Amino acid sequence: MTLERRLKVMNFGADTMGSETAVRVAFATGDMRHVDQHFGAAESFAIYSIDPERSRLEEVTQFGRLDMDGNEDKLTAKIAALAGCIAVYCQAVGASAVNQLRAQGVQPIKVTAGTPIADLIGALQEELRAGPSAWLARALEARQPRDGQRFDAMESEGWSE
Repeated sequence: MTLERRLKVMNFGADTMGSETAVRVAFATGDMRHVDQHFGAAESFAIYSIDPERSRLEEVTQFGRLDMDGNEDKLTAKIAALAGCIAVYCQAVGASAVNQLRAQGVQPIKVTAGTPIADLIGALQEELRAGPSAWLARALEARQPRDGQRFDAMESEGWSE
């Protein structure tokens, strides 16, 4: 059984982020300042909302101490904790976890152990301002609601196969 604790940061002020450009991103961290955890054995995730100009800690999820033992059951709770995230930064991630994360629309990103979270947020913000990479463009596009009438519009423009 996986022990889990969550802290959600509530913001009732006027400092709201642009929902159309803000993305939720998780960092596998033990000290809340650096990416220093393997995804499968992560003790906690710090989840941030990030837009091109600002970032805000939204949530921290903590798990009981887990070993990297190949037990797939522990991944279920961790993947569920990332609901709404487009990516998770970690120092390592197994193939099974990669497949399960991608199936949920979460891009796993491996970084060097000890990479500061602030640096990763800054790089992601720069990418949002300058134009997203392929994975980020796909993630942003997947968040857009499907237009049920898009084919009608193409047909009215004379589009055909």
